[in-house]
Amino acid sequence: RLSCIRNNVWLACCGVVSAGLAVLSSFGLMLFCGVPFVVTVANAPFLILGVGVDDMFIMIASWEQSSKEKQKSDVKSRLAETYAEAALSVTITTLTDVLAFFIGTWTAFPSVRSFCLYTGTAFVFCYIYTMTFFGAIIVLNHKREQGNRHWLTCMPVEVDKDQAEKSCLYNACCIGNCSRQSSEPESEHPMNIFFKNYYGPFFTNKWIKLLVVLLYGAYLGGSIYGCTCIREGIDLRNLASDDSYVIPYYNDDDKYFSAYGPRVMVVITESVEYWNETVRLGIENCTQNLE
Repeated sequence: RLSCIRNNVWLACCGVVSAGLAVLSSFGLMLFCGVPFVVTVANAPFLILGVGVDDMFIMIASWEQSSKEKQKSDVKSRLAETYAEAALSVTITTLTDVLAFFIGTWTAFPSVRSFCLYTGTAFVFCYIYTMTFFGAIIVLNHKREQGNRHWLTCMPVEVDKDQAEKSCLYNACCIGNCSRQSSEPESEHPMNIFFKNYYGPFFTNKWIKLLVVLLYGAYLGGSIYGCTCIREGIDLRNLASDDSYVIPYYNDDDKYFSAYGPRVMVVITESVEYWNETVRLGIENCTQNLE
């Protein structure tokens, strides 16, 4: 926003901090419980950050919508309206994510089990911090705006009498905005106007709805056909970087040694008298028979 008062930079930063707190809490709890930490768990914070930022935007949008519809001055009423609108969406997304990862703990692979435990627990903490910590931050940010305070320094911003003589950039950064009064209500966001006045009416047209149904049918048919073409297995070359020595190794292995089949190994699990010539001959005859 082009306003040093209604700019929500710190609010966005606190949303990221909320996701970081969820990662720290979940990792600390899992490590305290003795759950092994594997390398794949290092990818979990990026998943939590994505969901946490998404929940943050839902909360902020519901807060601003409540102010436009109800025009409530009571902070408790506005926050209650915000939670009534946003909490259901945030709860459903969190429940589906948590169920998906906790179901993954049934796998036989220990590394996947640890990854699902860490990530599923992090989603639970992300929900808790969004409903508690971030809600409190929204209220504090609202009080800052009500006090006409700067977003960076939190110092009171006063209307300059010589504002008309200043540039628009100076007024936006140091006074409030480009208009005469720094505390005037903010107009509706252009993105909301676009979806409400253009995007929504466009897709409610009956011909557009028919086209969307046909496109989705084609997409669904292509997806079903793609599922029938999936082959089991994994190409180890896809797990390495493009400049890794592993890729030419597997290329040469397929080119020169693929005709020989898999490597067969024989393991003797008992204690054997290798110094006995008869035993050595028996082992040699065994290997020859296998060949």
